[in-house]
Order: sequence, then C-alpha cells, then structure tokens
Amino acid sequence: MYKINDIVVYKKDVCRIKDIKTNKTTGNTYYVMVPIDDESLVIDIPIENKTGFLRDLLSKDEVENLINEIPNIEPFDNLDDKNIELKYRQAITNGTHYDLIRVIKSSYIRNDHRIQNKKKISEKDDKYFKLAEKYLYNEFSAVLNMSFDDTKKYIIEKVQDKI
Repeated sequence: MYKINDIVVYKKDVCRIKDIKTNKTTGNTYYVMVPIDDESLVIDIPIENKTGFLRDLLSKDEVENLINEIPNIEPFDNLDDKNIELKYRQAITNGTHYDLIRVIKSSYIRNDHRIQNKKKISEKDDKYFKLAEKYLYNEFSAVLNMSFDDTKKYIIEKVQDKI
C-alpha cells in the first residue's frame, strides 16, 4: 500500500498521492492522486488497483540502464506517412519504455531529415515526440530527482558520450 506523498505511475502519468480516502457509501478505500505536471487534475483510483494501471516508479538503476541502452534501441523502420500515426499510437499505448524511446528516436530522425531537406516538420511526428518525451522524462525526472529540462539534458549528454 502506498502512502500520502508517494510518487507512482498511473497509466503513463507520474502522480503524487495526495490523500487516501474511504467512500462512506461503498466502504471502498481509494487513492487521491495528482499528476506532477498538472496538479489541477485529480485522479481517484481504488487501492485494490484491479485494473493494474498503477505501478511503482522505476528504480534509479533501471533508469540508468535504460539511458545506457538508448544508443542500441532501434527506431521504427519502414515508416511512411500512411502508417506512422498508427505505429506511434500503438507504441505510446503499449507504454513500454523501449517503445517510448523508439517513438522519440523515430520522430526525431524523421523531423531532422525534413529540416535537412528544408521542409516543415511533421505535425504527427512532433505531437508524438512531445508525448513520448513527457511520459518518459517525467518518470525519469522523478526517479533522478531532477527537473524535466535537466533530465532531458542529462539523457542527451549521456547518450552523446556513448556515440
């Protein structure tokens, strides 16, 4: 059981448990949580977590291992404008950290290629790039005890050192 002020991941959002309440009518106990990047949103979830959408943050070692793996994680291949959104949406929905990294790498490469060819960046690539970054870096920043921007810089520096 989590305690008030614990940081957890609900679906893809990193949340702080603000309170633990019992519904007087049903007798069910639930967590009252707020995402760390949007404290105006309040999420109530039963403590039983039958849906399995609530989990612990990764450990610091797991985050460091994932960061070290980034150069070896391949972007998606055979992406064309027709199937790109479906591929990205599936990867975001599956929500594995590897999938999020693949979305970031793929969308970055595609947009960089467009910029090199003096074209506008793709809205779809940009949208999913930002979404994958949000989910990945919010969790990493909570684990590493850094701001979102500092986490992003940290990861870029660590990856560039490996290349």
